[in-house]
Amino acid sequence: MKAEPKNVNTGIYYIDGDVAAGQGALAAGCRFIGGYPITPSTKAAETFAEIAPKAGAVFIQMEDELASIATIIGASYAGVKTMTITSGPGYSLMMETIGFGAMLEAPFVILNVQRGGPSTGSPTKTGQADMMQARWGSHGDYEIIAIAPESPQEMFDYAIKAFNLAEKYRCPVMIMADECVGHMTEKVVIPKADTIELATRKFYKGPKDKYLPFKPDKDLIPPMAKAGDGCNLYITGDTHNEKGYPISSQNLKTKTHKSTTRRLIDKIKLNADKIIELKEEGIEDADIIVVSYGISSRVAVKGIELAREKGIKVGSLRLITVWPFPDKKIAELAKNIKAFVIPEINYGQVVFDVERCAHGEANVVLIPHGGAGVHHPEDISDAIEYADRENKKIEKIIEWKTKLEKLIFEKGFKLKE
Repeated sequence: MKAEPKNVNTGIYYIDGDVAAGQGALAAGCRFIGGYPITPSTKAAETFAEIAPKAGAVFIQMEDELASIATIIGASYAGVKTMTITSGPGYSLMMETIGFGAMLEAPFVILNVQRGGPSTGSPTKTGQADMMQARWGSHGDYEIIAIAPESPQEMFDYAIKAFNLAEKYRCPVMIMADECVGHMTEKVVIPKADTIELATRKFYKGPKDKYLPFKPDKDLIPPMAKAGDGCNLYITGDTHNEKGYPISSQNLKTKTHKSTTRRLIDKIKLNADKIIELKEEGIEDADIIVVSYGISSRVAVKGIELAREKGIKVGSLRLITVWPFPDKKIAELAKNIKAFVIPEINYGQVVFDVERCAHGEANVVLIPHGGAGVHHPEDISDAIEYADRENKKIEKIIEWKTKLEKLIFEKGFKLKE
């Protein structure tokens, strides 16, 4: 499906990331945003509100973030592409309804322009401390998709990708930006409408009286019907059968809950290789790999350059898709390198998944930052040097152990277990 020319503001602009995200939502086919102003994401909502009427789209400012996310679930079931825009405190208020949306398999997008926290924190300063909240913020088992842009151009491009993923997999998709990217002003190219690939939602086309809202196809994703089109729709956050009806029988409820939540997870996990997008640079012969995302990836470029000038073999793995996590890629790299270095504007979140997937095959070094600012490139360079020194210590110990074992073998002694 191609975008309609009237809905895309083709051209070359000098705009910030928030504005680019608003333009990207429009180009993606978003036709409804329910939101509440919050720094540092407000300009994205204002941009969409300004341009929406020309495309037949609607922006509504709600009384709070609780109402904002509720409206977009309703809009999603009305058949339109929909989104809300927020930052830390508002994101926290949305958590229960994110789980509700996951259970209902409502496709929608959330743009979270992260700031320093907790609580009110530093509203005008940057942070990356909402990353685990994106993955685990609502109760129960479910899966989401989260993307971390690093530039205004990517705020536009990945807004489109986020909507495409939401429509395809019927799940919440998060754009996990940060204040620096949201307020950074750079060149943004908005392409012609006929070059933008948009995903088409899978709508039900059978007899209306036979429609089962939660009966999945072979891809584990149920076709949707628009509310008001005459199909029977029963929507509840309770554990439900394929009709959408809550289950009362205890034994049947246990069985249904297991199969329902398993499918919510499997429709993402089994397609992880198709969903995950990464950017690799210089990892072929690297001893150390810097794993980063968002604005931290921009800062890491100089840190890596400084370390290379000192003769350290270091590469870069940028997480464009953070959730689902690239488990297989990290595990594969861990077998061939000596250490991962992870700069995060938090005190350790994504680093724990790197450790989990490395399985002890490679050392893992976190470079924490409390927020309201970014790392200095020298911080990253110093951490790379530290990892390199630690690797050399380990190599020396292994070398000594090998020599000792050889000597003992030659002398005919046996090592005690």
